[in-house]
Amino acid sequence: MAVLTVRDGRDDLGTTVTSFTSVSLEPPMVLAGVGSSSYLAEVLRRRERWAATVLAAGQRALAGRFAAEGRPSARLLLAGEPHHRGPLTGALIPGSGLAALECETRQAVDAGDHTLFVAEVLSADYVARGEKPLIRVNRRYLGAT
Repeated sequence: MAVLTVRDGRDDLGTTVTSFTSVSLEPPMVLAGVGSSSYLAEVLRRRERWAATVLAAGQRALAGRFAAEGRPSARLLLAGEPHHRGPLTGALIPGSGLAALECETRQAVDAGDHTLFVAEVLSADYVARGEKPLIRVNRRYLGAT
C-alpha cells in the first residue's frame, strides 16, 4: 500500500492506494491507480508532480486516515506524524515508511472506474531496508502490527 500526496495551490491532498507498482527500471517509473471520480484524480490530471510513500507494516493507522471518506487536508492527517515537503514536488511526505518517491506523471490511462497514472520517479526521498510492507487483501491487512 502507498499514500499518494500532491500539493494543489495552498491545499495538500492525499489518499491511500492499494494499486501501486513498478513499471520500468530505465527510466525508473511507477503506476498508481486512483478512482476516476475522485477529486484527487482531477488534481493529478492538472498537477504533474506528486509523491508516493510505500507504507510499512506498522502504518495501518496512517493508511486508514488517508483512506477515510471525507478526509481533511493531508496537512491535518499528518499533524501528529513526522513529515516534510518534497523538494521537487512540494508534496507532503511522511517521515517514515519503506520508501518515499517524488514522481512526475508521464501518462494517465482510463481503466474502468480508475485512472492509472504512469509516472517517472524523479527521486527517492528515502528507502528503509529490513521492514515489512503493509499489504491489504480481501479487505484485511496482512503483516500489520
